[in-house]
Order: sequence, then structure tokens, then C-alpha cells
Amino acid sequence: MTVPFADRPPTDNEVERLRLILSTYQDGTGMMAVADGTTLPGWRDFERAVASAFNGIAQESKAIYDVHIPEPEVADQYVGVSCKMRRELNRIARDGRVTLELSNSAGKFWTRLGELGINQTNYKTRPKEVGGELLELVGSWHEVVGKGGNVDAERSFYLSLSWSRDARYQLHQFPIQLPDPGSLRWYFAGQAGGLGRCLKGEDDTGTIIEWYRESGGQLKYYPLARNAVWHSDVFTLEPLTPGEYGIAKKAEVYFPERWRAANE
Repeated sequence: MTVPFADRPPTDNEVERLRLILSTYQDGTGMMAVADGTTLPGWRDFERAVASAFNGIAQESKAIYDVHIPEPEVADQYVGVSCKMRRELNRIARDGRVTLELSNSAGKFWTRLGELGINQTNYKTRPKEVGGELLELVGSWHEVVGKGGNVDAERSFYLSLSWSRDARYQLHQFPIQLPDPGSLRWYFAGQAGGLGRCLKGEDDTGTIIEWYRESGGQLKYYPLARNAVWHSDVFTLEPLTPGEYGIAKKAEVYFPERWRAANE
């Protein structure tokens, strides 16, 4: 038996199962409210939907991998899924890139940089060192899980769900291994040639890494969609039947007798 994504592309039925599970979050339980009173799935909903659709275990924590998919023939061994969700579907059509926020652990980033004598007074003069250390630190988190735990880091992956304001969605899968920092050109982007707040890492195709040191410590990764290991078609959520959903309706279905008594 094989693990979807890690050993083979997911089947059409598996993707449809994920789409339908995501669609249930329109019933008032999704993280993101919509103007008409319904909801849409959010990042935590995405993690739970992936776990449910692929028989995995949602970690519900700050774990390195958001979902663990069991190895079917090896007890207590897993493939890790790092789930990423951003409202950046339109960007793919615009410049061909998928947006993944790798981390916003500003404290851990500065601790690592401080070990090299890099601090908030001199970091802008050392862009190559800063960029290299940030990527190596994120990579080391994956290596530690693989060496000291029960997750196969080599076969683990990023699974991105990009979406748009008009509720269109697309999945992309990327290797967990990040670009070689030594192959990138690093600089702090500024106005009129000055040193800006955003560290950029570029390859021959353009900007692939950004670090927003002064706005949340976000480290972002912009791989080209065409370089994805796998991607789905663009899809929409399955519409819910009017009047047949909502958290009150769910309570009625789950507890019919008690619900009836509570409304007498």
C-alpha cells in the first residue's frame, strides 16, 4: 500500500473527498465569516479536512507538520504534511507563483541570528548570511523531526490551498526541501536604492523568498506553480441546500430527541 502525495498523486476520488469535506465548513462552523451569514473554511479547517480526507492525524498544535499520515504497513510511522493556506489564487494567474508562509517565529529567527553576532543594528548589512541562516533553520526543524521522531522527513511535503475572494480553490504540492540559500541573490529591498525592511532572495526566475523582519517576522516562499510535484484543477465548494444546514440544524440531527424537547 502507498501513501497519497508521498508515493503517488492523490486519486480523483481522494481530491473530491477533500473538496466535499471543505464544503461542510460553509455551514457556520468555518473560521472565516461571509457577509451573508455563512462561513468559509480557514487554515485550521484545511488541516482538519486533510487529516479526515487522507486518514491522517491533525496535530492541532505548533508541530512542524500539521498532519501526520500513517504508513500503512509500518506501525507508528508517518509522512508529514505542512498545510499552507493563503488567499493568493489570483497571483498564480498573474505571475505563476504560489504563496507559502513558512513561519512567523521571529523569536527563533533572532535567536539563531544572534548566535552569529547578527542583531537589529547590523542585520541589513549582512543579507546573504541572514537569508542563509533563516532557510537553514527552517530546514533543520524538518531534519530534527525526521531523525528523532517517527515522521519520514524525506517523503514529507508542503500542501498549499490557494483561494480567491470569489471562493475558488486550488491545491499545490511542493517538496519539503527548500532552495539552496547559496544559489540565491540576497538583498534588502528599499526605495530609491535604500536598505528596506524586506529581505529578498532571488533566483533566475525572480523573488522566491521574502522575510518581513519588521512586520511579524514572516518568512514567505514563492515557488513557481509549474514546479509543483502535483496540483489540482481549480475547484469551488459544493453548495449547501438552503435551510438544511447551520449549527442549530446540526444539533437537531445529532440529538433529535433532546433538541425536540429543548424546543417544546
